[in-house]
Amino acid sequence: MSNSSAITTIPIPEGVDPVGVCGIGDASLRALEDNLPGIEVWARSNQIMLAGPPLLQAVASDLVAEMIAEAGRGDPLTPETVAHAASLVNSAASGREGPVAGLSEWEVLRARDGIIRAKTQGQKDYVDAIASYDVIFGIGPAGTGKTYLAMAKAVGALMSGEVKRIILTRPAVEAGENLGFLPGSLTDKIDPYLRPLYDALRDMIDPAELTQLIDAGAIEVAPLAYMRGRTLNDAFIVLDEAQNTTSQQMKMFLTRLGFRSTMVVTGDISQIDLPAGRTSGLTHVRRILDGVEGIAFVYLTSADVVRNELVGRIIDAYDAADARQARLQAHRRVTRGRAR
Repeated sequence: MSNSSAITTIPIPEGVDPVGVCGIGDASLRALEDNLPGIEVWARSNQIMLAGPPLLQAVASDLVAEMIAEAGRGDPLTPETVAHAASLVNSAASGREGPVAGLSEWEVLRARDGIIRAKTQGQKDYVDAIASYDVIFGIGPAGTGKTYLAMAKAVGALMSGEVKRIILTRPAVEAGENLGFLPGSLTDKIDPYLRPLYDALRDMIDPAELTQLIDAGAIEVAPLAYMRGRTLNDAFIVLDEAQNTTSQQMKMFLTRLGFRSTMVVTGDISQIDLPAGRTSGLTHVRRILDGVEGIAFVYLTSADVVRNELVGRIIDAYDAADARQARLQAHRRVTRGRAR
């Protein structure tokens, strides 16, 4: 036990399973302790006891309260989620006084398969920007949650009545392969390009309800070409894979924005699949709209990757290789200039 004289006692209410709060073998409490250095936490009867520095103790108390609330709702946090949350709030609390973001502030959507949360500070900044701006650009490498979090915010807005419909779109550009002729109807032909969006929706909405929403037109998943000539009011619009738009397509899309609508544009400028010589609309729009009021650009990095941690290292390795290649090309240009 800590030598600190101050100990916080948090009761676990009747009807809440202590194992749901503490984890099997107190695994969730150990995760909290391991990721808030200086904090000691233990269970005694139906109480959680905390000791440690005052600021961290306050942070830990908030997290334990949320762990109890989640267990009371029948959706207890896993030790992994507790560890991640503790690590995030510890990072936010380091070297500062006053309140820090609790776990509830990282929550994006209560989906059919569980709670969707921002898992890094970059992701939280992105989600906060979506809540604050009309047009948001989320730019970053694969695995950073750009599209998934945007769709979670869209589903939340639809379910709460903030918007009347969700429109999800992406350009029909093949990722470095020529798939050739695709048989079937127009829907059959474009479905492979839109499949990732449908997959994400099924994670968030019950399949039967999703079918009803699509049939009623409350959720629309369509290729970018279908946006021309429309004005999108009372809608949450997500443009995915925006690095594969042309400058003309990007302008066309952005000017569809109507009243009481939010637009989120996501893309990875390191994975442009346009034919050689075509300028990406996403790289072009950064130069044009940066600093325009009502528009936010949020840049995610390998630190925000929430897939296998190896993905982050792969991204860093590619970035380093690209940087070396750029330096080499610059050196060659200088050498040729001197030779002349």
